[in-house]
Amino acid sequence: MLDDIWVDDAVHELRPDFAVLVMTAHGLTNGPTDDRSRAWLAAAAEAEAQPAKIDAWKDAYRAFGAKPQRTRPSVDALTRRMPLPEINRAVDAYNAISVKHALPIGGEDLDRYSGPARLVRAAGDEPSEEALGTPEPGEVIWRDDLGVTCRRWNWRQVARTRLTEETVNAIFLLERLEPMTLEELKEAGEELADLLAELSPGVRIATRLLSSRN
Repeated sequence: MLDDIWVDDAVHELRPDFAVLVMTAHGLTNGPTDDRSRAWLAAAAEAEAQPAKIDAWKDAYRAFGAKPQRTRPSVDALTRRMPLPEINRAVDAYNAISVKHALPIGGEDLDRYSGPARLVRAAGDEPSEEALGTPEPGEVIWRDDLGVTCRRWNWRQVARTRLTEETVNAIFLLERLEPMTLEELKEAGEELADLLAELSPGVRIATRLLSSRN
């Protein structure tokens, strides 16, 4: 899927500084939270607050009509949940990196996708899970051929593609706005790759950077 993922021009028009580092991980060995992933979460919880990065996401939400006080960008919501939630080892890994860098990260089961992931502005009739509701016209969403995979950019993911303890192949979406630099985005990706390799020594990782410049 990596080469087929795309970001619609309308999203870049909304935020020209948007970039996403897409990472695929094949051959994961996931499982319940353990002492190792619990330590990653605890260390991330000690990270210094970075309000400018979170404020950039709030501004992006307002730009397409969302109210970030009601539907918070994922990293804003996550940093408000202390201690950080324990989900499973792979989710713990990307949540730790997300909080450390104040960087929204989504992780999903690659085998549950139908067609490539793409980030678009919604028409308003895209199929979605009942718990998330139908996207509003103009809303920024991630989707595949079956419909919505994440509403309001990175607010909430659907259950269909959720990372579980049985996930073997995963996709991670590391989403950047300024003031985060592209260099820090790549650094965060490398750190996530290192954690995944520690969990699964045989994991095969590939990455691709998508921005308005490519």
